[in-house]
Amino acid sequence: MRSRILARSFVSVATAVGIAAGTLAGASASFAASDTAAPKQVEASSADFTVAYQNFGLSRTQAAGVQRWLKRYWGYSDSVDGYLGTDSWKAMQRFLRANWDYTGAIDGDPGYGTKTALQRFLKGHWGYTGAIDGDFGAGSQAAFKRFADWCVRTF
Repeated sequence: MRSRILARSFVSVATAVGIAAGTLAGASASFAASDTAAPKQVEASSADFTVAYQNFGLSRTQAAGVQRWLKRYWGYSDSVDGYLGTDSWKAMQRFLRANWDYTGAIDGDPGYGTKTALQRFLKGHWGYTGAIDGDFGAGSQAAFKRFADWCVRTF
């Protein structure tokens, strides 16, 4: 009888350790995958709609500041929610077309042309010192954050 109790205890402890290890392994993999330096793209889908946004490292507060600036000057008419989605990027593309040699479609896709024009703007006014190459890495993101912080303070 005593051996059965020990066996059950051992199985219970082994199961608990296995569950904990699996949870921790999943948590650490999830944590490692959440590198804040990498640009973020998030999609949530349902049968009726897909929502996508690209904040390029901005916090929701910073992105909301940019949206308020876009709303005031560049025809952004959606909600100020801190998610730079299609309508936010369309407004940004209008700004970039008017001032920073953006020649692509006003389609709300922050692709190569949008990123290079945005890099020109950030290089001209917000301390970006890297290449105009469409790679929105740490230097581009840091300059974008400086611009967004100004938007938060100003709008």
